[in-house]
Amino acid sequence: QVQLVESGGGSVQAGGSLRLSCLASGRIRSINVMGWYRQAPGNKRELVARITSGGSADYADSVKGRFTISRDNAKNTVYLQMNSLKPEDTAVYFCNANIVVVWSLDYWGQGTQVTVSS
Repeated sequence: QVQLVESGGGSVQAGGSLRLSCLASGRIRSINVMGWYRQAPGNKRELVARITSGGSADYADSVKGRFTISRDNAKNTVYLQMNSLKPEDTAVYFCNANIVVVWSLDYWGQGTQVTVSS
């Protein structure tokens, strides 16, 4: 059984910062790509940022220069540092990881709410 557990969400004023964490646990052989997605009410889930096991990252255009994704492979953890937050960043943020147990599968966390007020 594999679980992804997010933490670090909350409410902040525009211009503020938050740091999200996501810990993968269970019978994990290896983790490939880890990433963060978000979904605002009435919108589709969208990619925010993702990072390979080697540390290569890419970002949605809307967060480039403000958000930074990183990971600690030894701890099976991915982070999302969010700076200069805007009201339009308000959403539920979901952690995603491609994890090898026997074969590779995509797993999702339960989501954490981020609310940015103007």
